[in-house]
Amino acid sequence: MSRVDAHHHIWDLTVREQSWMSGPEMDPIRRSFSVDDLAPQAADAGVTATVLVQTVGQVDETVEFLQVAAGNELVAGVVGWIDLTAQDVGDALAGLLARPDGSHLKGIRHQVHDEPDVDWLLRPDVRRGLSAVADAGLVYDLLTKTPHLPAAIETARAFPGLTFVVDHISKPVIGQPLEPWASHLRELAALPNVTCKLSGLVTEASWTDWKTSDLQPYADVVLDAFGPERVMFGSDWPVCLLAATYAQVVETAETLTAGLTPTERESVFTTTATRTYRL
Repeated sequence: MSRVDAHHHIWDLTVREQSWMSGPEMDPIRRSFSVDDLAPQAADAGVTATVLVQTVGQVDETVEFLQVAAGNELVAGVVGWIDLTAQDVGDALAGLLARPDGSHLKGIRHQVHDEPDVDWLLRPDVRRGLSAVADAGLVYDLLTKTPHLPAAIETARAFPGLTFVVDHISKPVIGQPLEPWASHLRELAALPNVTCKLSGLVTEASWTDWKTSDLQPYADVVLDAFGPERVMFGSDWPVCLLAATYAQVVETAETLTAGLTPTERESVFTTTATRTYRL
């Protein structure tokens, strides 16, 4: 089975800083990472296609990622960034899609979990931007934490024609009680236009002594709520390197989905991402 890694990053620190990468605990990933660094590890894991996801709120990065995708067979799609609150958001999206490499743009993301306002998604200017994303035929990736989920639920309900993808299962703190995260996630999963990435779990656990059994209850909630046909694997490389190697993340995902049928596992590792992002 050829696999899709539906969530990874790259960055070049000689081009721009990554402002979120502060503190000595980030030292293991405070260097530049390219697709060439990922390629051999992806090949070893049977990954033949990836989705490259934005890291900063700058359109320049999105343009660079589209160029990367156009020049690299491994990167099948890009989730970029655009200012959803801008008056010309529709024109900006049209401009990106009209580029020679614009067909690689599959979705848009914003670091909602960094917004002080947990109801940021409910703002009228943001809603106008989401309408433009829907009109452009793109996906919207939800980067949220538990406090942002009520607004995410209301937003996904308000835009039934827009496909939403929950990144990193909305980043619950592994080892803490499942509620209210689990109930909110189930409510989100009840909406047919929402899918979820089984990604980012190892870095929400203890980086130094996490175990797969620590992650299993959270993965079980996701798989039960969404069903495997709306769950997709993502490595979150190279951020995952804070807690695990690429191979360990893949192996962990295999263990977390061991109870599924072969067809269901194929959904998680291949077909959900291929269908959702139209790779």
